[in-house]
Amino acid sequence: MTTVTKKRKCLMKNIFKNIAIVIGLSAILFSGCKDDIAPIIEELDFNRVFAPTEVTVRIRNMTTAELSWEVRPDAASYIVEFSEDSLEFNNIVASETVMPDEIPFSYRLAGETLYSARIKGVSNKGIEDSKWTEIVFRTDAENILYPLEDGDVQAKSAIIKWPAGEEATHFVINPGNINRPITAEEIAAGEATITDLTGETEYNVKMLENDKQRGELTFTTLVDLEGVIQVRPEDDLNAIITEAEDGAELILYPGEYTVFQGDIVINKSISIKGLYPYDKPKINIQFLIETGAGDISVADIEMIGEYVEENGGEEILSYAFKFNSSGNAEHGNLSIQGCVIHGYEKSLLAGSSNVFSVESVMVDDCIVSDVLNDGGDFIDFRNSYVAKLTVTNSTFYNVATEYTRDFIRMDGSTKGNTYDDGTRTPEIVVTNCTMNNVMNSGSTMKRYFYVRWSQHTIESENNLFTDMGISVYTNQSLTLQPQCSLNNYFNADGYFTEAEQIKIDNSDNYTTVDPGFADPANGDFTVSNQTILDNNVGDPRWLNN
Repeated sequence: MTTVTKKRKCLMKNIFKNIAIVIGLSAILFSGCKDDIAPIIEELDFNRVFAPTEVTVRIRNMTTAELSWEVRPDAASYIVEFSEDSLEFNNIVASETVMPDEIPFSYRLAGETLYSARIKGVSNKGIEDSKWTEIVFRTDAENILYPLEDGDVQAKSAIIKWPAGEEATHFVINPGNINRPITAEEIAAGEATITDLTGETEYNVKMLENDKQRGELTFTTLVDLEGVIQVRPEDDLNAIITEAEDGAELILYPGEYTVFQGDIVINKSISIKGLYPYDKPKINIQFLIETGAGDISVADIEMIGEYVEENGGEEILSYAFKFNSSGNAEHGNLSIQGCVIHGYEKSLLAGSSNVFSVESVMVDDCIVSDVLNDGGDFIDFRNSYVAKLTVTNSTFYNVATEYTRDFIRMDGSTKGNTYDDGTRTPEIVVTNCTMNNVMNSGSTMKRYFYVRWSQHTIESENNLFTDMGISVYTNQSLTLQPQCSLNNYFNADGYFTEAEQIKIDNSDNYTTVDPGFADPANGDFTVSNQTILDNNVGDPRWLNN
């Protein structure tokens, strides 16, 4: 027998011998057998606790470290230490005892700082503590500033508030990179007024203590009323818009506008905006956009499609916005921002059967509800061309439920649209929107995207779909695959479940959890599910994390 063969046989003897001992069988001796039986091993005793595993850290509210790890039965408690360095642990700033039922464990730290954390398990059975498990992380910039309240921001000033007594040295205001010192009196009061601002301008204000941030706010100042047309509830809104010059800016004071209700024609560039975003004027208007209209902006207004006429009759308007252009009219940009829109019969936005083009349509920061879609799709363009359609940071609920129609429709050359000639590519972008009870039909499958252009692109990202019935992204062969990312589908199986001829979310990062809305029946879609909050899914107004 060769030396190699002898070594192999010896090795096999040792392997089988060890296996037999571990599993509690009779010891197998290759030189012979014994009658006595080895005792069965019922538990393994170790002289120390196992080290924590699967340690993760999340930063909550800028500076709070939330630590999580796998709990083991051999640890009665854990020691958590934080050090202001990178795995050196020569500057321990906090040491805490954490019980297993307190995991995940949260601890508030300073902002914009590199930390190390280490965790060890402690037993109550007299064995040694576990070895440390370590992790490194950096906190975000601190933000102790309170959210702005109604009235804090004006056209040329803004009131900034924070906990009284919290130290800071100065504000940095942009645009302008202005360094504005903070006084001792302001620190004691926790309040400062920033002046010399410009109307209708987005500002970023950072509060710093020397070179470290303590807070940050971004806001847009109100319109400067100099040079604008001021409109009040007792005015005839239709007459003012009709008489306004091209490019005019109208500012509407709060209140109910009942002098004129119904159709208002827009055939010019114009801006129509509520004075206060937090106290929107209420109008019962259907805007009809006709040839000659350029850039149109409607912002911070509540648009209501139902009203009572002077003779007591009830009226319901068909559209919030409708293009009635003709003769290959070319329009600029339509912006609908910060509006509350509800009670229309057919559509939020539609084009007539006429031929026209629009550079872009943007719906942003809006809440839209109770649009019946009786005979029309929710956003409906058939013989026209919209180069870019963007729907962002908005909430849609109770839409297309009574008359189930498609959410976004764009017809192409197969339906006679002459713009679809291979040289134009519509872009459709839907991001950070909350959809609840939209196209919720139990019998008719409808599409979120019903696009029949030969070339187009579709994005659906960070959207929250809930209670969507049997609707789907699309079952239309001409609609291209949507680019999806970080969407959540709850009671919306058709958006991610494979089926014949249906295009679904083909990403690997969607979720299907219950968002835990606060009060959806009354239009409160505040999210409580931490996964949704962590992934920033849905309309930002409901993500109070």
